Amino acid sequence: MPVVSSHNEWDPLEEVVVGRVDGAMTSSWEVLDRISVPPAAQEHLSAAAGTRMPRDVVEEAQRGLEELIGILHDAHVTVRRPDPPDTSRPFATPAWAVANGISAANPRDLLLVVGDEIIEVPMADRNRYFETWPYRGLLTEYFERGARWTAAPKPRLLDAQYRPGYEIPPPDQEMTYLVTEAEPVFDAADVMRCGRDLFMERSHVTNALGLEWLRRHLGPGYRVHEVVSRYPRAMHIDTSLLPLAPGKVLVNPEFIDPEGLPSVFRSWDVLIPPEPVVTPVMQRGLMSAWSSLNVLMLDPDHVVVERSQTPLLKAFEQWGFDPVPCTFEHYTAFGGAFHCATLDIRRTGPLETYF
Repeated sequence: MPVVSSHNEWDPLEEVVVGRVDGAMTSSWEVLDRISVPPAAQEHLSAAAGTRMPRDVVEEAQRGLEELIGILHDAHVTVRRPDPPDTSRPFATPAWAVANGISAANPRDLLLVVGDEIIEVPMADRNRYFETWPYRGLLTEYFERGARWTAAPKPRLLDAQYRPGYEIPPPDQEMTYLVTEAEPVFDAADVMRCGRDLFMERSHVTNALGLEWLRRHLGPGYRVHEVVSRYPRAMHIDTSLLPLAPGKVLVNPEFIDPEGLPSVFRSWDVLIPPEPVVTPVMQRGLMSAWSSLNVLMLDPDHVVVERSQTPLLKAFEQWGFDPVPCTFEHYTAFGGAFHCATLDIRRTGPLETYF
């Protein structure tokens, strides 16, 4: 059995790293937060900047994690966890300083698994500069057991990495993003994998140089396709475009124009989801209402879905899937849901070309 092996978002899941919420802090409200956080949540989140996450919020999210881990165990999936983080300490580089880190809640943002390789990605958020630390013990273990371990060039995140005075352009103007092309930056959650084809979104945390770095690093054995978002606060592709099984892709029409998908999807069934159920909990979170689509494929048939999203659960049944409901909405306070909170280390299935 390979130590690390993951080519697709849907192959049967065998081993996964699940994040943790203990020790979490609120963001110190760095340069990215004003752009990426939904407007409805900005006031109360900025007011709480740099403080411990409230105990009741952590406990509710922990209950969701325990339910998810129970589902994974029932599916005979090996679950691994990072070390407890200490995110309360300030840290600095020669060019900037922040008051604290955030959490170890979302390994999908930090690490990209492609085949037998784990890539530490060059994130654009200063608050998250050392967020891989709680995962380093696991990374070392996987490396010692034979996995390839790569770290993309660590960006300096100088002021030149961000457009000064940036505001989201009005709809009638060409879209620009907060991050510049000063150095390559990207989050792993801006990438979806389909065998030899990877789909990568430009966003407020992923620039063209980041896309090109991944394309050159993976080499001619893979194709990296750019996906164009029409969401003005674009950040992470896993609420926009989700390959669910060979020949089936879920597309959020608010964030991506279904007619503007990469041409390789022309032969696939494009599934359009129902409108999300917006709960009071979700309104206070760091994610858009479309966190409903941040689902986790256990295999090509079974998909873990937020329990409150009744229309989406029914849609998955109509599309021929077997949805597994789980109460997880409180996790949105930590900027993630099922896909963000997990990192698939090993899935069964060979490297194939699906297009």
